[in-house]
Amino acid sequence: MTNPLVDTFDRVHDNLRISVTDRCNIRCFYCMPEDDVKYMPREEILSFEELERFARVAVSLGVTKLRITGGEPLVRKDLPLLISKLAGIPGVTDIALTTNGVLLAKHAQALYDAGLRRLNIHLDTLDRERFLRITRRDDLDKVLEGIAVAQRLGFGPMKINAVAVKNLLEPDLVPLARFGRENGIEIRFIEFMPLDAQGIWARNSVLTASEMIETLSREIAPLVEIPDGDPRAPATEYRFADGIGRVGFIASVSRPFCLNCNRIRLTSDGKLRYCLFAIEETDIKTLLRNGAPDEEIAATIRATVHQKWIGHEINSSQFVAPPRPMYAIGG
Repeated sequence: MTNPLVDTFDRVHDNLRISVTDRCNIRCFYCMPEDDVKYMPREEILSFEELERFARVAVSLGVTKLRITGGEPLVRKDLPLLISKLAGIPGVTDIALTTNGVLLAKHAQALYDAGLRRLNIHLDTLDRERFLRITRRDDLDKVLEGIAVAQRLGFGPMKINAVAVKNLLEPDLVPLARFGRENGIEIRFIEFMPLDAQGIWARNSVLTASEMIETLSREIAPLVEIPDGDPRAPATEYRFADGIGRVGFIASVSRPFCLNCNRIRLTSDGKLRYCLFAIEETDIKTLLRNGAPDEEIAATIRATVHQKWIGHEINSSQFVAPPRPMYAIGG
């Protein structure tokens, strides 16, 4: 068996996040500017064949889990074709997709037929006016329709991701949790991270996991942490004490989980990153397009993982935000 992808801190990497586009069809104010978004030229974006080849090499090194991200991945034409290619790679045990859900109703059947089963849907609010204010698009009904269609088709487990911006998410915290309880969907609250394109992040703009747990425990039912979860998963999961539903918290700011990280990321323009917050990137696209053999690509993946730092240091004075915003890196 091939030696696993291990860094100098003995973290084993088996999870690859693949961004297929930097384009998005909504404009969440904490992520993207409303106008004049600078997208990469189409020729700079990796083809499905290039993505499949890279994934095959990564899987040969011990990667078993793949997540497709963007931008918004469903704006990439013929995405189910890529899903089918990736699902056919021996050794892949799990494929998931992160989406804002706007185009989900349209594509859900084709995605399901291609072999996709797991979805993470980004949704910050169930209120139409607030959705419009946050995303600058009036598409809440489309997202809710997409969720309903996906549930009817049998996708699962489904999760809804909400970004926890202080003085913004508070009115939506309890309604989202209740929606999850009523529909059998885990709601995951993600602390606002310094990955926005406009530099609006500040430490005091983060609604912390502790604050959210206190509110939900008071307003709905006490939350009890679920033991024996995957220690390498980014979310800490809780169940409601009344036995109905669960929620998760990705507390990247207040409770960093870097020492358990098992993820590497490929951007849509072919750069390999060992961390969401990495400053440096490894150029994979040039290798792919210059005819490099699989062995050279594999060695490059290993070298990138070997260089991985201990963590992002968000809470230290040494922290430097990455030069690319989230939509250009891949969620």
